[in-house]
Amino acid sequence: MIVAGSRADSRGFTLIELLITLAIVGLLAMTSLPLHEVTARRQKESELRESLRIIRGGLDAYKAAVDSGALKKEAGQSGYPPTLEILTESLLRADAADPNGTGAASRIVILRRLPRDPFFADAQVPAAQTWNLRSYASRPDDPQPGDDVFDVSSKSTASALDGTSYASW
Repeated sequence: MIVAGSRADSRGFTLIELLITLAIVGLLAMTSLPLHEVTARRQKESELRESLRIIRGGLDAYKAAVDSGALKKEAGQSGYPPTLEILTESLLRADAADPNGTGAASRIVILRRLPRDPFFADAQVPAAQTWNLRSYASRPDDPQPGDDVFDVSSKSTASALDGTSYASW
């Protein structure tokens, strides 16, 4: 016969069981937090690589359009765009005749939007100002802005997971 209130009749968890469970959950949370940080950083690095590909592709497309005569080139210019913002503007084609006079057939747009540097902290700054610019005339070991935009790099001073500087990508 079992008496009411005896151990066999009781339900629920003991204090020891609850403490052990909380300790296990805390241990799992402590081990997963660094993994989450690495995963988030790896995602930002992937986004930086893709942004650099997009912008560099746009710079190359602009240069190709100038070299093919689709866009006008002033004497003494390198053929690269004077600013990053111009890649998203509707540019007048130098080689297209506009029989209807609408202006639609004589325009070219290189990029729909300019990507931001994902490691740039201030979200209020325009995308073009989040990048370091290198002109065609500057040396590769000392990139400097100038009259045109030949290349871009991150303004971040941090190092990537592989140990390289983001600014050197």
